[in-house]
Amino acid sequence: MKTIMKTIGAAALGLSASMVQAADDVTLQLKWVTQAQFAGYYVAQDKGFYGEEDLNVTIKPGGPDIAPAQVIAGGGADVVLDWMPSALASREKGLALVNIAQPFKSSGMMLTCRKDAGVESPEDFAGKTLGVWFYGNEYPFLSWMSKLGLATDGSEGGVTVLKQGFNVDPILQGQAACVSTMTYNEYWQVIDAGLTPDDLVVFKYEEQGVATLEDGMYVLEENLADPAFEDKMVRFVRASMKGWKWAEENPDEAAMIVLDNDASGAQTEEHQKRMMGEIAKLTAGSNGALDPADFDRTVESLMSGGSDPVITKMPEGAWTHAISDKALN
Repeated sequence: MKTIMKTIGAAALGLSASMVQAADDVTLQLKWVTQAQFAGYYVAQDKGFYGEEDLNVTIKPGGPDIAPAQVIAGGGADVVLDWMPSALASREKGLALVNIAQPFKSSGMMLTCRKDAGVESPEDFAGKTLGVWFYGNEYPFLSWMSKLGLATDGSEGGVTVLKQGFNVDPILQGQAACVSTMTYNEYWQVIDAGLTPDDLVVFKYEEQGVATLEDGMYVLEENLADPAFEDKMVRFVRASMKGWKWAEENPDEAAMIVLDNDASGAQTEEHQKRMMGEIAKLTAGSNGALDPADFDRTVESLMSGGSDPVITKMPEGAWTHAISDKALN
């Protein structure tokens, strides 16, 4: 009898182990370092939402020298977070990225300038040095400058582009008249460094006619032909959006979850809570499904860049509702 029970017990343990091993692996590449910008994914992991969908999710932080498109092209991720200008530019160059979900409804991108550098309106950009992020982040800026008719090669009458790194030092040290900032992050770094809102003039990209979508979920088109991969992404999107809505409703707790996952220790509680409050404004109004009107608006902005547009033709197949429809309905 004991032998039989041992056999049954061993079989049960083996079945349990096989069930645990059955969880599908998903690797997510973030757009930037661990911070509240990505709270929904860390919440989904922390609260067990991914586990409930039988997923084992690895979240890979990004950084100033990490381009999500390059990571997924090299097989380093199943799904990446990217800004639509970068994703569409990559698609036109041959990397078939497809947007499967869009948690962010609004853009947080801005150009923050010092008034004492002689900048009060876009007409004052000519002859100035402007800090710009690269690795795909430069496309909204280039589209805007093209619409303004300003060359970005430092030639007379144009602007000089300073490749901006992880910080806002260029505006603090007088190396640039303006720097790229997000409503939820770098703008507050400038303020925390001692400048006041009265010292600055801020240009929100959405208000300059170059509103583009940020932080969408992208996969390779070829992978969507695999029913198993599609099913995995349906579960991933469903769990991720559950995480995002939880983060919106519990911003302070979500910020603390992010801090718990920050291996660098570089973030502070005050900054992450403030960031999460701003991020919630950008995800509000989205259930995770891409609004085709927002896509069209982004494409129009990218194609209207005068003689040097970011993309030159209307993208085909650059987004799908196949995943979000199954995940969210």
